[in-house]
Order: sequence, then C-alpha cells, then structure tokens
Amino acid sequence: MPDTLKGLMETVSMSVDVSNIKKINRVSIPDLAGRKSGDPIVSLTAYTAPMAKILDPHCDFLLVGDSLGMVLYGMDSTLGVSLDMMINHGLAVVRGSKKACVIVDMPFGTYQESPEKAYRNCVRVMAETGCGAVKIEGGREMAETVNFLVERGVPVMGHVGLKPQSFNVAGGYRAHGRDQVEAERIKDDALAISNAGAFSIVIEGVIEDLAAEITHKIKAVTIGIGASAQCDGQILVTEDAIGMFSEFTPKFVKRFSETGDEIGRAAAEYAKEVKARTFPADAHCYHNK
Repeated sequence: MPDTLKGLMETVSMSVDVSNIKKINRVSIPDLAGRKSGDPIVSLTAYTAPMAKILDPHCDFLLVGDSLGMVLYGMDSTLGVSLDMMINHGLAVVRGSKKACVIVDMPFGTYQESPEKAYRNCVRVMAETGCGAVKIEGGREMAETVNFLVERGVPVMGHVGLKPQSFNVAGGYRAHGRDQVEAERIKDDALAISNAGAFSIVIEGVIEDLAAEITHKIKAVTIGIGASAQCDGQILVTEDAIGMFSEFTPKFVKRFSETGDEIGRAAAEYAKEVKARTFPADAHCYHNK
C-alpha cells in the first residue's frame, strides 16, 4: 500500500470515534427458533416501507402476508395475489426495517405443485427481497416440500388450522378443532411440518386448548392468531389491530387504536379548509424574497 494512502487511512481511522456506534443486528431465524417457551415473540403484518419503519422497533418479525390482497388491493380473498406482488412488498418492508426479521408469504399456487417448483419460487423471493424466511400453508401434504426447502437452505415458517388459501375447501372462515377428528388432523399436521424442519408454525383460528397442546408438543415455535396466549408468540394483521376497517373483524382481533376514524377526521378537516379557502394559508405558500 502506498505510504500516502496508508497515512490517509490511519488519519481517518483516528479521527472517527466508533466506540459509541451501536450496530443494529436483525433478529435472525436462530434467534426466533430459540424462543421456544421463552419471551413471547411479537409480530405484526407489514406491506409497505413506511409501516415497516413504524412497527420495526416493536416487533421480533414482520410478516409480509398475502393478506395484502384484501388489505391493500380490495380483493375478496388471498387467491389472486401474485409472486411479483409479494416480492415488491417484501422488498419494501425489508428496506423500511432494520431490526425485525422479515418473513414473506408464498402465494397460492407457487409452492404446491412440487418441491422443485417451490424451491425455485422461494429462492427467487429470498434473493429479490432479502427476507429472512418464507411462509407456506399446509400440513402433512406439505411436509416433503418443507424438508426439501430446509435441506437446501430455505428457512420455512408453516401455517396450520385455518388456512386462508384453502378457505374454499374448508368451507369458509371458521374456528377449527372443535371436533376430535379435526383436532387430531391439525395436531398431526403441525407435528409433520415441525418434524420436516420448519422453525416456526402459525396456528390460526384454532380452539385455545388445542393450540396450547400443539405448542407444548412440537419443537417449532408457534405463532398464534386466534389461538392461545400459550403460543410462543402472537401475530395480528396491523390494519385490524389499529382500526383501519369499520367492517366485521374476527373475534380474535383486538383494536388497540381507531386510526381509521382519526384519518377520517383529518380528511374531513382538510376538506373543510380547502372549501373555505383557509388552506393553504400564507405560511404554506412561497413568496418572492
């Protein structure tokens, strides 16, 4: 190295005090997997960079859910969500966050055909977004695919119980596990996905006792949504939790704020001032110096 360049580098290194600079490391998949029966895992959905930035300090992971089809695009279900949509929103959430692990839903039809096709699509999602893991729905029928993905370096979060992508087959949205046959099937599904190598499993819309039993029985950390407080963590759709919708919300949703009402009040006040020509006021206008 030339002496002049070496001297410049030494001068720069001495002039910058890095002792007080704290690097923010993202929560990793091993971090989440190691929280079995530990501190509860906190998660919310995020679809955009601004929302990810707001939620990031408070969450262990952010899920880019295919629920964005209904929340952002006004779809009737998640079935119309495309791989490109998930990649675009996944990239936005990764860009908007610093601490939380980002996990991206694989949309309907992108992983069910074969383990090989699932692998190609999952690799594309991870490579193009920079996310930490992918989430797929399904039980025993998806165990081979989960194992195939995990053995090739793709971290997988499973999803059992109420599976939105299969709502047509399941007869709509309802609580699951109330009869013994269905309860045993859900337990077998969760165990199969956990044994296949999934680091975590979302348990949705399942009766409380069953969700608690599954949590204590399987190795994977469980994330409840309409399940049990005994799950290893919890998740809600953010827009449900902050009151962005006035329509029906599921029993398991608690509204922690009424943001939708507040936005409505702000829009009404804005419209009032525009109509009265009091906005923009002088303070909001440019003038010659």
